[in-house]
Amino acid sequence: MKTQLFTRFLFIFFLLLQSSAFADEGMWMPHQMQMLNLQAEGLEMDPADLYQPDGSGLMSAVVDLGGGTASFVSDNGLLFTNHHVAFGALQRASDPEHNYLQNGFLAQTTAEEIQAPGSTAGVLLSYREVTERIFAALKEGMSPLERYHAIDLAKKKLVREAEAGGPDLFAEVASMYAGNQYYLFVYKQIKDIRIVYAPPQDLGNFGGEIDNWMWPRHTCDFTFLRAYVSPEGVGVEYSPENVPYRPKEYFRIAETGLKDGDFTFIMGYPGKTYRNYSAPELQFDIEKLEKSIQNRLEYIAFFEEASQRNKAVEIKYANTLRGLLNGLKNYRGKLEGFAKADLVNKKKEIDRKFSEWANKENSRARLYSSIGEGIDNFLASEYKDFHWKESEITSLTAYGYGAALLTQAHLIVRMALEGQKPDLEREERYQERNRPKLLSAIKLAERSYDLAVDKDYTILRLQKLAGLSKYETPQFLKAIVSRPGGIPSWAETAFQTTKLTGSDYRLSLVEKTPAELKALNDPLLDFAFALEEEMAVLRKKKHMMAQQLEDLKKIYIKGMLEMRNNRMAPDANSTIRFTSGPVKGYSPRDAVYYQPFTTLQGLIEKDTGEFPFRVPEKLKTLHREKDFGNYAAPELGDVPACFLNTTNVTGGNSGSPTLNARGEIVGIVFDMTYESVIGDYYIIPEFQRVINVDIRYVLFVAEKFSGAAYLIKEIGWGGRL
Repeated sequence: MKTQLFTRFLFIFFLLLQSSAFADEGMWMPHQMQMLNLQAEGLEMDPADLYQPDGSGLMSAVVDLGGGTASFVSDNGLLFTNHHVAFGALQRASDPEHNYLQNGFLAQTTAEEIQAPGSTAGVLLSYREVTERIFAALKEGMSPLERYHAIDLAKKKLVREAEAGGPDLFAEVASMYAGNQYYLFVYKQIKDIRIVYAPPQDLGNFGGEIDNWMWPRHTCDFTFLRAYVSPEGVGVEYSPENVPYRPKEYFRIAETGLKDGDFTFIMGYPGKTYRNYSAPELQFDIEKLEKSIQNRLEYIAFFEEASQRNKAVEIKYANTLRGLLNGLKNYRGKLEGFAKADLVNKKKEIDRKFSEWANKENSRARLYSSIGEGIDNFLASEYKDFHWKESEITSLTAYGYGAALLTQAHLIVRMALEGQKPDLEREERYQERNRPKLLSAIKLAERSYDLAVDKDYTILRLQKLAGLSKYETPQFLKAIVSRPGGIPSWAETAFQTTKLTGSDYRLSLVEKTPAELKALNDPLLDFAFALEEEMAVLRKKKHMMAQQLEDLKKIYIKGMLEMRNNRMAPDANSTIRFTSGPVKGYSPRDAVYYQPFTTLQGLIEKDTGEFPFRVPEKLKTLHREKDFGNYAAPELGDVPACFLNTTNVTGGNSGSPTLNARGEIVGIVFDMTYESVIGDYYIIPEFQRVINVDIRYVLFVAEKFSGAAYLIKEIGWGGRL
């Protein structure tokens, strides 16, 4: 009997291993939906109504917010997204007298809506495959660096052609399957986004970092925005004369709420996944995650200490700190998940089976049998040490986490240097088409740093870079380190004498030539020139080595596609994707089962009276008096707060509409469970869950708590959820 049970256990385990090794990764491109049997799963509409090659269909109501997603919910440009997606705009719009992060914001009319600084929206108009155009630029005998530049130039030419079609068009060419395919995406770019309504942080960020990535969840993570265009319908910068954008499509709110087991789907703009990585790539990324955790802990401690001293400083660094904390918990969850799933060995087994498949035919063996070993050897070579050195130096001026004024100085220097080149020969970020974004980054930086804090952070970052024992001190730091007083003395003098502390002055420099900038003898600009001299060398080598790795990866992925009969979703890369799955709870560990819905009662139970578990008195009164309006679920006897489904998302999907079988909004994506953050690399179906704020909770808070009944009327909902 024991032998039979053991044999049966092994059989079931083998089946589970097989199913998870080749699980449906989701995140499909729109044209790939035809491969999926969606109507058998529960979709009650024609998939063709979701997307057409000309950009029409319901998917055109999904908007790329550049790092997040939103969706049109009225014909007057109203958008739903997450509170945490709009957090940066709320932070930049706030000050101690108008703290929209803490108190929230509500405009009772369109005239009261305020700008969402730094926000733009991309409305997808069309996309098409352009692989042949890219491949036509490649010639035999090219070096890796020559291939890199040939591909880069071909992309830029396609983008230039596409953007010639209108003043507000924005295009990009995205690589799929490690360069086996390329697609051109064309968007209408809307540059005037305004804040309509955001709940206070006690609701919009309820649970804070403690509940982040966790279930059960009760965060009311939503914000309403509105898109504006010129009276002629063109996407332009903010102007009082602009009018709300009239989208071709917008989502309706579901008239009936979800229940356990209901079919759902998500359309959005996921950032990056690594599910098609080989075992060597996974092992390399594990080292990167470990190093990033160490760095984040140091930076978090610095900004937390600085924020405790001053409310204005706390507001300015709120978005930076939140991003650091969010990534820290995510990376820790990934490493825990990798260990629990024994993912390195699972990936090795997948690679072993791939080699076994390749070796069954001589033609396949010649192409694929040794490609895994080739990737492993490349990553273990000079590439690894080069990557660590390059990333430490370039992160010094990385947007968001770099030292603010050093980042600004380097940006101005790069704009001057790149401006000496023909537009198509410039790095993409510095082409004329991206100039408005660069100017915005210079202008808005003023709202996200404090001069004294930035000076101390600059000292921290430079000392950290100079103290890396594994590498020689970078050339641009040697003179500073060797002077009396070292880095702290240099920083004190530099920050006292620089003129870069005002955005108006920085903006006045963007038309100057490199020679004119050097003649200013500004210490931060001088530092940026020295830094860029070394970074230019690193960048050239980085492009070469990145192309070498992609050349290897391209062969690996081509073989994987062949082995799986092309039924393999490309890794996410911030382009539009589709994923579906039912509402479903899960069991994270022995004897524990999580229900798929939370309720307002759970929010009340977590109340401590202190942030992040502070429930506003008005909400407690509404719950005590059962003043739920039309938003309670009869089967729950309460207002649903959040729900789980088995779709799969990643960063960038935040704010995506969660839709029912009829394509109506039932929720808004805002997180994954802690057990499923591993899904960026590998899907384990029994643990893979996405956290959504229930639309009933959104509407309840907007109407009953905040008195935004006019918004409920605008979205045209009059049913009973």
